[in-house]
Amino acid sequence: MSRIASSARESCREETADDVPAPSVEGAQGRTCADIAARNRGFYDALWSASSVTLPQRFNTWPLLSALAAAAPARLEIGPGLRPRLPIAGTAFVDISQPALSRLKAHGGLTMLGAVTTLPFPDQSFDLVCAFDIVEHIEEDRQAFCELSRVAKDNATVIFSVPLHPARWSAFDALVGHVRRYEPDEILALLKAHSFSLEQSAVFGMQPKSGWLLDFAVWGLTHKPVQAMRWYNGLFLPLGLLLQRPLAWSAGLTDVANVDEILLVCRRDGRPAEQSAAEERMQKALGAPDMVVESQ
Repeated sequence: MSRIASSARESCREETADDVPAPSVEGAQGRTCADIAARNRGFYDALWSASSVTLPQRFNTWPLLSALAAAAPARLEIGPGLRPRLPIAGTAFVDISQPALSRLKAHGGLTMLGAVTTLPFPDQSFDLVCAFDIVEHIEEDRQAFCELSRVAKDNATVIFSVPLHPARWSAFDALVGHVRRYEPDEILALLKAHSFSLEQSAVFGMQPKSGWLLDFAVWGLTHKPVQAMRWYNGLFLPLGLLLQRPLAWSAGLTDVANVDEILLVCRRDGRPAEQSAAEERMQKALGAPDMVVESQ
């Protein structure tokens, strides 16, 4: 499996290298991939170590995802932390945080430590793939899209969210480990380059109207991180869940003017028949065994 997946990753890099404009990286200058990964792991390990699992039924994504999950036997959510959006039991979860995975496993999740840029699954493994608030944390975001495309079956549903508009970059983005925000045209180009068709989208997340709340969050997480985590888990998260509105879906790309974050529902385009046949022949030639997802 690893030889096939590695070959697919290299092919994806070569095919998309010249198809997508350079990403809009804001605030990440001077930080290496290792620096970014270490910041992400440290921040979220601390957050999840002081948290409990928030059940997916509590989020406004549940009406859509529960219906999709019912028709998707093989499901993957990447980077859920302790805020999974898919049904936990029977879903495969990949995360960089062991504290989060341990708690998801206790709820019946199939957990694997790993990253979105090197997903530990064979090609075409899943009917439904979700990555909420993930790709903006990744320096090699094109490789992340390659992996999402690779592990999705033909006509699979792939759902992810991203922050928009580099001009809206703030200290909060840097603090939580973001590498970039995306221009809308950038996202559309990435989708096309990685064989995704955008079906519908919705404004997503908190959409702050003023900067004072973000400034307060940055101050708290910088100067009083333990207390800030308690405030977030005990007050701001429950309040946000209480005040969240139903998602307003639009066909294709919704109006994104002054929108802070967007949720995208995509279809993984079918691979050409000759390509699928060639991949099957390669698997047989290499004698690669089928891989099943198992709980740790």
